[in-house]
Amino acid sequence: MVNFDHWHPKGTILSLKVIGTGFGRTGTDSMRVALNKLGFGPTHHMFELNDNPAQDRLWKNLVLGTPPNWDALFEGYSSCVDWPSAFYWRELIEANPDAQVLLTWRTAESWWASFEKTILKFIQTSDGSDDFFSKQLVAEKVFGGMPVDRNHAISVYNDHVEEVIATVPENRLLVYKIGEGWSPLCQHLGVDVPGEAYPHSNTAVKFNEKI
Repeated sequence: MVNFDHWHPKGTILSLKVIGTGFGRTGTDSMRVALNKLGFGPTHHMFELNDNPAQDRLWKNLVLGTPPNWDALFEGYSSCVDWPSAFYWRELIEANPDAQVLLTWRTAESWWASFEKTILKFIQTSDGSDDFFSKQLVAEKVFGGMPVDRNHAISVYNDHVEEVIATVPENRLLVYKIGEGWSPLCQHLGVDVPGEAYPHSNTAVKFNEKI
């Protein structure tokens, strides 16, 4: 039996329905919209921190080393995708044994092309207080301080994909490839396919406009 008390001060188990493990720029915002439409929301995403000062503070404290209180960090949310939660995927899938797990995926080269034009661009050009998570979490923790090194970043991306697939039981994990639409997602979650197109949000252009 796993003892969670060493990393969760309350020693409680969460009740997230879906946990996304995919890196940013793997269709995570479209997946956020999709999960909300399917009734698995509200879904936590990096953009949620922009509109919620309490969330921003809690996650900053976690990144800086404060012991996690997952109940507070995910209060009001039923699912999560994207960073920052995807960085803590191991802890979250252990704390939520009944949650389904998604790995949003695209080829490493395709991911890098999108990452370079969006998140990396923001990391390199921003000098404001709104860049905490992109620099302290993404640049430092995820990519070991070398997000600009293409080969290193792609290696980190590929290693992450392999680790998730090797860790999560096959019957619990869906590797969701960008562009697959509703069918594999709805089959994995056991729900009907909606009568509307799968969402397509947060393109590189929209990301840069939003930032």
